[in-house]
Order: sequence, then structure tokens, then C-alpha cells
Amino acid sequence: MKYTLIFSYLLLISVSTLAQPYAVAQLEHSPRHHEWIKLKSNGRDLSCFVTYPESSKSALVILLIHENRGLNDWARSMADQLSEAGYIVVAPDLISGMSPEYEKTMDYPNSDQARTAIYGLQQPEVLNDLDVVFAFAENLPAGTGQVAVMGFCWGGSQTFTYAMHNERLLAGLVFYGTGPKDEGLYANITAPIYGFYGGADQRVNATLPSSEAAMRQYQKQYEYEVYEGAGHAYMRSGDDPNGSPENISARDESWQRIKAILKP
Repeated sequence: MKYTLIFSYLLLISVSTLAQPYAVAQLEHSPRHHEWIKLKSNGRDLSCFVTYPESSKSALVILLIHENRGLNDWARSMADQLSEAGYIVVAPDLISGMSPEYEKTMDYPNSDQARTAIYGLQQPEVLNDLDVVFAFAENLPAGTGQVAVMGFCWGGSQTFTYAMHNERLLAGLVFYGTGPKDEGLYANITAPIYGFYGGADQRVNATLPSSEAAMRQYQKQYEYEVYEGAGHAYMRSGDDPNGSPENISARDESWQRIKAILKP
């Protein structure tokens, strides 16, 4: 009995590192349609979480790229919140099918192991995965045929990179992600890029002048906002009812900006 209790306690600790109760509650109470699908990519099954708005009209599709923690509860909650705002969302789990032990992010024992798996991904593999997801999103019967890409943290950087790879994007929304270091790659961008950054995130913000200069050099559209006092990952932290006032405020302001950017 003693060992069973210890094991149960350790299991609870392990699960809690990935679980986010406020995000789980939001998902559980959502009236919208959610589904898991699997797409073939790089010779494996790529799991994607898909959410739909309650709408009688075709909707813009958002390809959502998760943080370096993987497609966790919050990332799925964010997908549902975007559908509440009227968009179809396809959120790939980019480490799904990459491990013989863990099928997708939520199977990893903790976020550190999920993060390690993400940083083990090769950029060409990630771009190929995103191409597969983009093709699916672009051809969804309930969609308009237009696809915007939105990413957070690691996913924000991937959004910037993917905009250099795919000329069919409607827009790229980069949340606290850095731009590529190779300035020549910025010449390939065709979609407008919208940046969202926390004021207390100098690791990322220190890279903004170089990205801005490269975008200006190649006459690309790059508009960004820095939210005073907000930290890195403020969209996730601001969703937490116990989050700081600065993160909650930045999250709320960012939502208004998302809707303004993606309005029909």
C-alpha cells in the first residue's frame, strides 16, 4: 500500500507538469466541435487537433504552431478560443509519432522531455510537416481556402520561417518568436507578418531591430506591438486566472488585435 501511494503521488506530480487545469476546464466546457486527425508526413502519423466555430458560413483557417512545450492543454485551449472567435484551427503536434514510447505530447512524462524532443526536430522535417498540414487546411470543405499561420515561442519562430517557405500564406502571426538570422531569407516572404511581444522579454526583443531592418530592406510588411510589463508566453500566462495583471492585459489586448488583423 505504501509503495502504491508513493507511485500514485509521483504519477500525479508527473501529470501535473503537463496539465493546465484552467485550459482543461475551458476545453471541457466548450460547445464547439473538436476532433483528432492523423495526416501522413515524413513516413509517420502526424496527429493534429482540429476545432471548428459554430457558424453557418465558411471560415478562415488558422494553422497553429505550438510552443516548445508541445501541443499541450493550453495550445489546444487556444485553438478552441480561436474557433470561438470564428476561425477553423488545425494544430499539429509536431513531435507526434517521433518517439517509440510516446505517441503525442500529452504522453510525455513532463514538459522538459517534450521540449527536448522538440529541439531534436530537424528544420526540413518541420517544414515538410507544416506543408502537409497547410495542404489539409487549405482544402477543408468548411474553410474559405485561405490559411493564416500563428505560432507561439518556438512556434512563433517557426511561423516566421514558414512564411519564408510558403508564398500562399494569408498572414503570419508571430507571438514572442525570433526571426531567422539569415537576412537573405526575408526576401522570400510574401505574406504580412504581425508580431506580438512582451515588454519583459529582452531575449526575444533584442532580436527585433535586425528582423525589422531585414523586412524593411526587402520592403516586406512587418507590424508589431510590444506589451509593456508582459513576459514571455504571456498568452498562456494571461489565460491563467492567477496570472499577473500585465500578462492578462497583454493577452486581452492581443485578442483584440488578432480579430482586427483576421477580420473578413
